[in-house]
Amino acid sequence: MEKRRRMIKISKTVVVALLLGAFVAGLSGCKKEGPAERAGKEMDRAAEKAGKQIEKAGEKMKDTINDMKK
Repeated sequence: MEKRRRMIKISKTVVVALLLGAFVAGLSGCKKEGPAERAGKEMDRAAEKAGKQIEKAGEKMKDTINDMKK
């Protein structure tokens, strides 16, 4: 019976060690940015820039319409 408890304890320890190892390996793998992540960031920047340009154009149109009403 004691032998079985010891084996279970060892098994649990091994499982925990493997899970921690996998977790650490996963975290270290996340540090490097791949081409998909870089492309995604570039797309985000481009979309943000386009949104700002559209907002500027809308403001200019609004100003022009207000000037025409005067």
